[in-house]
Amino acid sequence: MKDKMKVAVGISGGVDSAMAALILQNKGYEVIGLTMAIWDDSIPISQSTKSGCFGPGEKDDLAAAAEISRKLGIEHHIIKLKDEYRENVLSYFCNTYTKGKTPNPCLVCNQRMKFGLLPAKAKEAGIEFDYFATGHYVRINYDNELKRNQLLRAVDLSKDQSYFLAFLAQSQLQHLLFPLGELSKQEIKNFAIKMGYSELAKKQESQDFLESDDISVLFDKDDYRSGDVVDHHGKLLGQHKGIINFTIGQRRNIGIAGFPEPYYVIEIDGANNRVVLGPKSYLYRSVCTATNINWLSIPNPKKVFTAKAKIRLQHEPAECIVTAIEDNKLKVEFTEAQLSITPGQGIVFYDGDIVLAGGFIDA
Repeated sequence: MKDKMKVAVGISGGVDSAMAALILQNKGYEVIGLTMAIWDDSIPISQSTKSGCFGPGEKDDLAAAAEISRKLGIEHHIIKLKDEYRENVLSYFCNTYTKGKTPNPCLVCNQRMKFGLLPAKAKEAGIEFDYFATGHYVRINYDNELKRNQLLRAVDLSKDQSYFLAFLAQSQLQHLLFPLGELSKQEIKNFAIKMGYSELAKKQESQDFLESDDISVLFDKDDYRSGDVVDHHGKLLGQHKGIINFTIGQRRNIGIAGFPEPYYVIEIDGANNRVVLGPKSYLYRSVCTATNINWLSIPNPKKVFTAKAKIRLQHEPAECIVTAIEDNKLKVEFTEAQLSITPGQGIVFYDGDIVLAGGFIDA
């Protein structure tokens, strides 16, 4: 019988994952580090000061992860997942935009890559461990009555990342550890400074999906099909150069001016390659549908239930009534109209701190 449980920690090169590893070491676990390599040099992105998951700056992140692991005194393994990232994340991102919806690559990356293929490929390579951990700010609780692991919001709600992890499976939750879920960001920074990681505590952290402000580098010329721009009454206003240039709620760079009041993108009609503009009041909706439902902390109740739903990361969860339309489709009716409900984005349902389920806004 082995003396210690072994935990593989996803080391990103930042303070959160480093301190997650250190906390687990202090609790007596044997810790190793895993970092995924996804950049493949296939896209014309020049390295810039913009931080992003996908781009040539990855080499700096890999070096930082290796240095953190060296300082912690742990094994560090780089898992190459370039082809898998293209198949699972980049393809999803581009396909969603070309359908007139706005993707959320972080949701898919967490589900399929960070918590899916990263630990799976590590084990395929012969790297053994009992648990996988990351520096995400979330908590896990086991419900004895439901006999089910539940994902909970972090104690520090300002850093809560449960929205991004709502598509994890029960089979994943039972092998996960989240050491930072009970702590605040400031506590983690203070701990890092105390333990001799001052520079890491000061490191810039905001990280986008792409190391570029120009997502057009991901698309082919064929993805840019011109089409009509109309107003909320159906009046033709002009032409656009591709629906991939637009998202719900957008006001800038619409390419059409001269309105009596500010106009926004209120609808993207992917089937007809059409963009609809209108006043801000038209952005408020009370009803939406969601598909690809992942029942996380509870089994599918198969009945009408009330919850609070979050329609994007910075959205305050709002009260709603949820009704099953089909096995994998829900109707969501908000008590109060919500601003910019955006097809393609994730919608996450909560009961207090408990993440009930996640899905993708369909319409």
